[in-house]
Amino acid sequence: MVRIFFVLLTVSSLAAVVYAAFAHDLAAARARLVGRSKTVETSFGTLEYAEMGEGPPILVVHGAEGGFDQGIDMTGALAGRGYRLIAPSRFGYLRSTMPGKPTTAMQANAYAQLLDRLGIDKVAVVGISAGAWSSLQFAIRHPDRCRALLLLVPADYLPEGMSIHGGAVVGAMVNSDFAGWAVLKLMTITPGVMTGMMLGTDGALVRAAEPSEKARLRQALEHILPISPRIAGMNFDVKTAATREPDPVEKITCPVLTISAEDDRFGTASRARYIAARVHGGRAIIFPTGGHALVGRYGDALREITSFLQKEKP
Repeated sequence: MVRIFFVLLTVSSLAAVVYAAFAHDLAAARARLVGRSKTVETSFGTLEYAEMGEGPPILVVHGAEGGFDQGIDMTGALAGRGYRLIAPSRFGYLRSTMPGKPTTAMQANAYAQLLDRLGIDKVAVVGISAGAWSSLQFAIRHPDRCRALLLLVPADYLPEGMSIHGGAVVGAMVNSDFAGWAVLKLMTITPGVMTGMMLGTDGALVRAAEPSEKARLRQALEHILPISPRIAGMNFDVKTAATREPDPVEKITCPVLTISAEDDRFGTASRARYIAARVHGGRAIIFPTGGHALVGRYGDALREITSFLQKEKP
């Protein structure tokens, strides 16, 4: 009985320590978002957005598991290069509401309404991963408002019958802050663990990365928290990937640049080539390595983005 008592006491103590760490990290994640964004009302509901920098405007459309914060994290360097970033949270992410029967075309129309509220006529668009779907729709449906389109590791649709990357692990993450925290903590403590599943990047590449790149990836993972206000958006991304909404990219008239890596385990290299090949004057840059997170290629990608945007300045 004494042994059982001490075992239970040890387990209870460990559980208390783990929960305290979880509660601390979750509170810090929520505090990180406070005061950084604004909201506007659109015909599709509330749309959250953040701004950064001054200069020609860029609409930054975040990827899966993101929000305005991911958009700023990924492109914030552009604000220091003379651009004004406008980063909305897509439907169902953070403080942006989820309309009934949402589509990526509706999301694109919501972007246009956001620009109306801000008094902005025309923008360059940077679409990241799953944000590429609504970015394409914006360029297709609002050609007079899209000055240039840049797609970074553009997400492809899933083959028929295929489930979302990550399976049960991702399923648990998108339904629980605690489960998500536990998985992310494991990944940040042990670089390379499950990166193929979660980041579409080879674990060996992550382990061999420069300290600055490891820090960037660690921040990207930590900033997925809090997960609960992103669940609706993440589920919508899964549905979009499986349903293949029509996106006639050949209708796009603005300059287009796509960037990916050959070893991206989410298959965005082929998607990047497909889009660029079907747009007049489209160009694809495919790095040989880097994965979905563009490990070791992020600086190169930023230089390519900056060069592209400078050529297309108004």
